[in-house]
Amino acid sequence: MKDECLICGAPLEYLETDEPMECAICHKRENSKTRCTNGHYVCNSCHTAGMDSIIGLCLENRSKNPVEILEQMMAQPFCHMHGPEHHVMVGAALLTACRNAGAEIDLSAALTEMISRGKEVPGGACGFWGACGAGISSGMFVSILTGSTPLAQEAFALSHRMTAKSLSSIGEIGGPRCCKRDSFLSILAAVDFAKENFGIEMEKPEIVCSYSKQNNQCIGKRCPFHKGNRKP
Repeated sequence: MKDECLICGAPLEYLETDEPMECAICHKRENSKTRCTNGHYVCNSCHTAGMDSIIGLCLENRSKNPVEILEQMMAQPFCHMHGPEHHVMVGAALLTACRNAGAEIDLSAALTEMISRGKEVPGGACGFWGACGAGISSGMFVSILTGSTPLAQEAFALSHRMTAKSLSSIGEIGGPRCCKRDSFLSILAAVDFAKENFGIEMEKPEIVCSYSKQNNQCIGKRCPFHKGNRKP
């Protein structure tokens, strides 16, 4: 997980403009700003191969703790240190914990929709769009939970407020990117939001990150989850 490129382990580089690239795995050609320093490009679909397995994992889970559910997903072979899989996993963990906390959710249908929507947010959105996919995923969670559409009123407002709350938490810490940190921040924001707005009480644990050594860009004690910040 410490290595960046899935093909050769070289660091990634981010270009100023899109360039035509061919996926080193499936050979699909598309434009992207991201490749490794050896020229390898891996498309979002290949980067998240196997992610559909989270449906079975979540349906069997009975935890009210979305962080615990998220970390179970992070331990699966499809999940890397960084990547667009986090854009799905945050919302999936929240939907599962909500169901387990008593919310009336058709979880199978909700997870299928979460995967469909989350896959549309590409890797690198945090830097190129100014909106981290993990934060957007928390907004998708509220949108699915409330049945929001572009024509909705209150549900429309709630899903935007949820995304804004997560992105605000992410922005306060700053960069560089860490998909684990931003996922944890988004989930904690969503736990509070769900309790305040829906009366759904998920569990909210203290988080101590175990991924620092796997992250070449770890910000150390500036991260609220760094083990050096743990309360005695």
